[in-house]
Amino acid sequence: MPAYNLFRRKQGGEVYCAVPEDCVVPPFVTGDLWEFGGKLDGGEVLVGFNQQAARAGVRFNGYYLFHGFTLI
Repeated sequence: MPAYNLFRRKQGGEVYCAVPEDCVVPPFVTGDLWEFGGKLDGGEVLVGFNQQAARAGVRFNGYYLFHGFTLI
């Protein structure tokens, strides 16, 4: 799996934008509504991240938007 930089929307639930490290960060996540949320490099698991959907999203958009979940 390629490494992804994660950006998390500050309000409105656990909405994430995953951007491969070698891709340009989309302008909409650089504003005040988003924050850097870490990295996924294959060793971590984030519930809600779908690797196949991420590949398709990146191919068409350059990023992958998804709703993550925190397990309690």
